[in-house]
Amino acid sequence: MPENLPDLRRAEGVLFDLDGVLTPTAEVHMRAWKAVFDEVFAQWGITPAYTEADYYAHVDGKKRYDGVASVLRSRNVEIPWGDASDLPEVDSVCGIGNRKNAAFASALHREGIAPYPGSLELIRQLHEEDIPLGIVSSSQNAEAVLEKAGIRDFFTIVIDGRVAERDALASKPAPDMFRAGAVALGVTPGASVAVEDALAGVASAAAAGFAVVVGVDRGAGADALRAAGATGIVDDLAELVLSPEPDDSEESA
Repeated sequence: MPENLPDLRRAEGVLFDLDGVLTPTAEVHMRAWKAVFDEVFAQWGITPAYTEADYYAHVDGKKRYDGVASVLRSRNVEIPWGDASDLPEVDSVCGIGNRKNAAFASALHREGIAPYPGSLELIRQLHEEDIPLGIVSSSQNAEAVLEKAGIRDFFTIVIDGRVAERDALASKPAPDMFRAGAVALGVTPGASVAVEDALAGVASAAAAGFAVVVGVDRGAGADALRAAGATGIVDDLAELVLSPEPDDSEESA
């Protein structure tokens, strides 16, 4: 096991973010956000242009509508919040968020999704070890992505954007979603592990009391993940795959 990374067999439970941690759906989300904001910025004459840096700074790990508001606020643009029932063509925070969701859902249906191989190997191992596993994702598409990727059955609980809206859980980086995940999974944060790729998610898990927060560097940057509260950094979950435990009988032979 690499230095500063946990042996997950010792964890009371493990809570994973989904997009960018278990599946490459973060890339699909990024493309959908860029398409929507490129159109909005062009129509409204907003500058400077939306970039990948905006995704990591204002969108990644947050609930969808909070991400929209954060990006627009970064350009000193305020628009009505609207309602979750707003049609995608409505120029409200919710309307723009729904526009993005429609673009994402279309891409997911068209392209499908598969888990990262290292992530799939890890969750299979943990499942075989009877370690309780859960998902804490800001996405309202988490259940659909898990089903599409064929990994839903590995997880006892899913705290996602829909649950967050229903239970009025504050968006990451607030600790609410990871706290709710620990309660739903029946584990203690201080004895469990959180795995995140987003700065907001890492900060959320750290604030929720997880003593071990693994940051998966898919582009946010190792230094930024550590500054947000990650206790260890990996580039891929294959680095956490479990080595066989020593056979006591062989050691004493």
